[in-house]
Amino acid sequence: MCSIQLVSSSKALPNKDLSSHELIKKLSVHTPVAVRGVLRKREQPPEQYSGSIGKIKHVELDLLSVQSLNDFPSDIIATPETVFGQDQRHLQLRADVDLRKALAFRSEVALALRLRLHDLGFVDIETPLLFKSTPEGAREFFIPTRRKGFAYALPQSPQQFKQILMGSGIPKYYQFARCFRDEDLRADRQPEFTQLDMEMSFAGANQVMFTIEELIRSVWSTFLKSDLPSPFPRMSYREAMSSYGSDKPDTRLGMQISRLDFLLPGDLISKISSLQTPIVESLMLRFEQVISDAPPARAMQYFIAKFFDSAEGTAFVKNRDGGPGIFVVDSSKPLQGLQALGFEAAERVEDINQLEDGDLLVLQARPDEPFSGGSTTLGNLRLALHAAAVRQGLLKPPVGFAPLWVIDFPLFSPITQDQPGQGGGAGLAATHHPFTSPKTAEDVDMLAVNPSEVIGDHYDLVINGVELGGGSRRIHSAEMQAYIMQHILKMCPERLSEFSHLLDVLRAGCPPHAGIALGFDRLITLMLGKSSVREVIAFPKTGKGEDALVKSPGLLTDEMLKTYCLQIRPSGNQSTDCHGGAPEQGADDES
Repeated sequence: MCSIQLVSSSKALPNKDLSSHELIKKLSVHTPVAVRGVLRKREQPPEQYSGSIGKIKHVELDLLSVQSLNDFPSDIIATPETVFGQDQRHLQLRADVDLRKALAFRSEVALALRLRLHDLGFVDIETPLLFKSTPEGAREFFIPTRRKGFAYALPQSPQQFKQILMGSGIPKYYQFARCFRDEDLRADRQPEFTQLDMEMSFAGANQVMFTIEELIRSVWSTFLKSDLPSPFPRMSYREAMSSYGSDKPDTRLGMQISRLDFLLPGDLISKISSLQTPIVESLMLRFEQVISDAPPARAMQYFIAKFFDSAEGTAFVKNRDGGPGIFVVDSSKPLQGLQALGFEAAERVEDINQLEDGDLLVLQARPDEPFSGGSTTLGNLRLALHAAAVRQGLLKPPVGFAPLWVIDFPLFSPITQDQPGQGGGAGLAATHHPFTSPKTAEDVDMLAVNPSEVIGDHYDLVINGVELGGGSRRIHSAEMQAYIMQHILKMCPERLSEFSHLLDVLRAGCPPHAGIALGFDRLITLMLGKSSVREVIAFPKTGKGEDALVKSPGLLTDEMLKTYCLQIRPSGNQSTDCHGGAPEQGADDES
């Protein structure tokens, strides 16, 4: 679509309808029109781009006649200062150039990825949206049918279908897949989202990571004029959690975490935490620029006091492992203000950080247990402190892009109240999903001895602290898949039978295969530097999972309930599934 400049005057021209000049002056902005005129050359205007609409700049149209096709109503106020709500998304899109640019950019990136994948031999294959419920991890959306007691489930991801394709002789598959998860929403999560889904037969982790790196470097170079490293760095899950307190670290921030408990006096540890024999870790924050005349130590003390007085900071003070220990380096004090650490620990901190006046040292305890989950308290505090310092102009915002593969995740994680996983009785859940393969032969042997120590062949792509996607080498042996589900996760026979179709496919000579899914909404959000995926989606859901424009979801009428053999339970009753048990919830699948 293009726009062209119209020129109208009261001067009479051959075949000109003089009333059109008066009409065009009265038409409201946003009114669609049909025009007739004479093309004439014009001088080139200054460069200007307006969303996805280009401008024809070498000619203009002398207006002969104009006809309104649908008058824009006078009761809708649409000035450049008007802020439209989500319930007027059509007007948001019409008025906001950046939103339209983002959608056009999204389309261009998708096309570039499709063309590159086609060149690499991948086949675009659509998989069904009407699936069935299987305990992969996340909560599902159900679609009732008129067949009493039966329902479809919308797919959390095409995971099982793409593995079935690998067993069907398709060597390389991809699609821009629509996925659905009934989860709590946040800035980077929607109940329905798009992922670039891929799978390769006779391939392992390295081949998948190599292919993804080529795709990511290509779109970064084409659209952002930015060169990414080759190859992308790799970091184990354990290193990411110990050095950054996160399984998706933003390495641009620095502020690496170090362990200090073996050097600290026992009385100091007991003041920091009531945990028995905890691990105590530290990080250091240094301002890049000070915006006051106060001495560096005093400026840091003011900053940290203000932070911990805030609602965000108070949550860290009250964390269950004990509040953080705070030390500000001050050369006017003994051991630079670190005397409570003791000489050995203070010397160690100095060796690691080359301390300067005003530096902040934070100590935080955690249980002496293997890492699980996505972050530690100190890892979260690291991000919060850095963000607060940036907001106050004490640190410069991080720039550039830092891609990273996080690998060597534990294959299984402890079940928690929030993430009960696949509903088995072992106290363990698949960290990724139950189809991920153990990484090495030693890990296979460890399955029968200590499953919690087994490493999975799972890899996450992280850029600037954003998890763009995850993948793994899959289990391609029916015997191994059944063993993990039955003997490790301890799924009941009814649960196991829900995967009988996949086990049949694996048993029929399915080749080794691996794949990945990239969150396409997150990818575009990151490339454009947006703060939320809602800014790159045409019709996003609100924080309550609603579409404010079309008013979905809608209430079920009695007639609908009758048609689909449903009934609404009184609000005081406990929610149960069709067999009388509590509904399952679980961890994320590929994102």
